[in-house]
Amino acid sequence: TNARRRKRRNDRDPETIIRQLNDLEEGSPVVHAEYGVGRYLGLITLETGGIKAEFLHLQYADGDKLYVPVHALELISRYTGASPDNAPLHRLGSDQWEKARKRAIKKIRDVAAELLDVYARRAARVGHRFRWSEGDYRSFASAFPFELTEDQAQTISEVLKDLASDKPMDRVVCGDVGFGKTEVALRATFAAVHDGKQVAVLVPTTLLAQQHGQSFRDRFTDWPVRIEVLSRFQSTKEVKDIVKGLQSGNVDIVIGTHRLLGHTKDFHDVGLVIIDEEHRFGVRHKESIKSLRSEIDILTLTATPIPRTLNMAFGGIREMSLITTPPADRLAVKTFVSEWNDVVIREACLREIKRGGQVYFIHNRVADIERIEIELQKLVPEANIRIGHGQMRERDLEQVMLDFYHRRFNVLLCTTIVESGIDVPTANTIIINRADRFGLAQLHQLRGRVGRSHHRAYAYLVAPPKAVMTPDAIK
Repeated sequence: TNARRRKRRNDRDPETIIRQLNDLEEGSPVVHAEYGVGRYLGLITLETGGIKAEFLHLQYADGDKLYVPVHALELISRYTGASPDNAPLHRLGSDQWEKARKRAIKKIRDVAAELLDVYARRAARVGHRFRWSEGDYRSFASAFPFELTEDQAQTISEVLKDLASDKPMDRVVCGDVGFGKTEVALRATFAAVHDGKQVAVLVPTTLLAQQHGQSFRDRFTDWPVRIEVLSRFQSTKEVKDIVKGLQSGNVDIVIGTHRLLGHTKDFHDVGLVIIDEEHRFGVRHKESIKSLRSEIDILTLTATPIPRTLNMAFGGIREMSLITTPPADRLAVKTFVSEWNDVVIREACLREIKRGGQVYFIHNRVADIERIEIELQKLVPEANIRIGHGQMRERDLEQVMLDFYHRRFNVLLCTTIVESGIDVPTANTIIINRADRFGLAQLHQLRGRVGRSHHRAYAYLVAPPKAVMTPDAIK
């Protein structure tokens, strides 16, 4: 068909590829389909056989040059592997590139085969049918201080139906940050523990482990359930103790970072695994949980589903539930995009501080974060500012985060470490500096840090003038 032909032509349109190449700086790594990774040195006009034509000038190891005619552009693509500084430089005429290609294909095949194997085993296995007392469940549910949204109620009933069936559950719950996925996890946990099984909750950061630990303990206070948190905060002795409890079956619920994966053999009888913020874990992480036992029930919570997850959900390997309605009194986060403007930033911080709230100021470069601190201090002398970033000592970082949580200061100047951090209900303004350097999912996650309570929340995306941004960033 014409449309199809047209589409195919577009994919290979030299114009679009040249536009992309114009985005490249000289010296940027590019990949030639047949020769591997070289460096792009710009466009050059050469005369061959009396005809002038435009060529791409690429450089390879040992200063070897390669000239690619513009009509063969589809062989060239941008290098997207590691950071440009760490990109390899291949040697022309060697088998280096061939080997790398073969390795990559083999790896893809391996992971795919492993995944299919795990899923096939799971589909063939009979899982555990969970049973719990309706009355007990109702009294547990009634301790939830909010009204369930329609989606939430629907999702909870889907999850409970999965638990009650003899097919191992593998359900993804997608919902925005703060739309009540944790409650779904709590109720599933209740059902599983009530039937004498252990539950493992896997979270991406230590602080999140602490916070979940707290909310699980709060909800289970009236029930004879032992909950432990396994993360960097625990001493070796405490970890030993928790592992003993896991082995004997004394510990009912364990919440932990990927440190937990080192102890998959230690469970006495695990029945349910809950993975929070799935996109923060690697394929191997998740599969090592699934291979734990193919008949185990797995519940995955995510705000930004990764394409692989979506693909599996649509392909029917995994079930999916969506929570799209915000809680009743939740206001949408007001979002502004602007260039750096002293007045706007000062007003944004002051508005929040004056109503007794707190501000996240995201600046994702450790190198000059202190310069930003001086600037902010000048702009908003009323603010009490502290810095948090991933290159600090773990302990110091956790301390800063806890102090922020306990409202000991009101402006947290930090990198994206708060992306899946602890929930601070009083922080309702977020300012993201150089927002053009973030991915869409990242901005989405970051903005979800605010507006967790009934206050109106504000997000400011600060970006440079359009002339300086890449086309993708502008989009």
